[in-house]
Amino acid sequence: MFLNAKVKRKLEAGEVVFGSFLKLDAPPIAELYGLAGFDFVIIDAEHGTYTHAGIENIVRTCELVGMSSIVRTPDAEEANILHVLDSGASGIQVPSLKSADQVRDVIRKAKYHPLGERGAARACRAGAYGTTGADYETRANADTLVAVHIENKEMVEEVEALCGIDELDVLFIGPGDLSHSLGHPGNASHPDVVAAIDRVIEVAAGRKHIGTVVANKAQLDAYVARGVRYIAWLSDMGLMRAALNKAAENFASHRAGGETA
Repeated sequence: MFLNAKVKRKLEAGEVVFGSFLKLDAPPIAELYGLAGFDFVIIDAEHGTYTHAGIENIVRTCELVGMSSIVRTPDAEEANILHVLDSGASGIQVPSLKSADQVRDVIRKAKYHPLGERGAARACRAGAYGTTGADYETRANADTLVAVHIENKEMVEEVEALCGIDELDVLFIGPGDLSHSLGHPGNASHPDVVAAIDRVIEVAAGRKHIGTVVANKAQLDAYVARGVRYIAWLSDMGLMRAALNKAAENFASHRAGGETA
């Protein structure tokens, strides 16, 4: 079995894990993340342009550099969850949910009997193409990480119920979408949004692993100090854009009309 449970084991040990969203279907970028020391990437099948085969290749690349692969599925459809996990991904991160019952349904689709009803298929990559041992399903249940997004007011209201769901590992706070849901689009610092984030952290602390996305060291330090342990540092596109913009600043003096030395 190929499943890399590095992130799940680190979280269980109380460690902080560091990742980033991967939006580009480019294995070398995933490889660079691993070589840089990231614990995981979140393969963004919600907003990216991935095929099932593309996801599997990224998962395979992550394993080469000892990094976990979490897939943000496009939705909670059973086929999408099944394809991702059969590829050998370390876990799933499911967006757009609005109730604890929907989360329970995700668990049902992601876990094998007796924890759920995931379709049995050992002859897939996650099952080492049928060569895995007889305890494959038990190990898959134990090693597969399940995260859900807290990105709307309904999920904030459900946080107490979410903390009582077995096999749910991570509550991932999405400040951007949350700001839209609360009527303050793009303003994650609005008091209503801050209060919602505070509620999730206060209720879930010590009961579920909490995750979010950060854009700078100050945000990172503040969230870690509050017990957030599953950190996504921007995305490949965000990091690449910043690096390219910084590089392009060097060209200014050599452009027509630019400053002269």
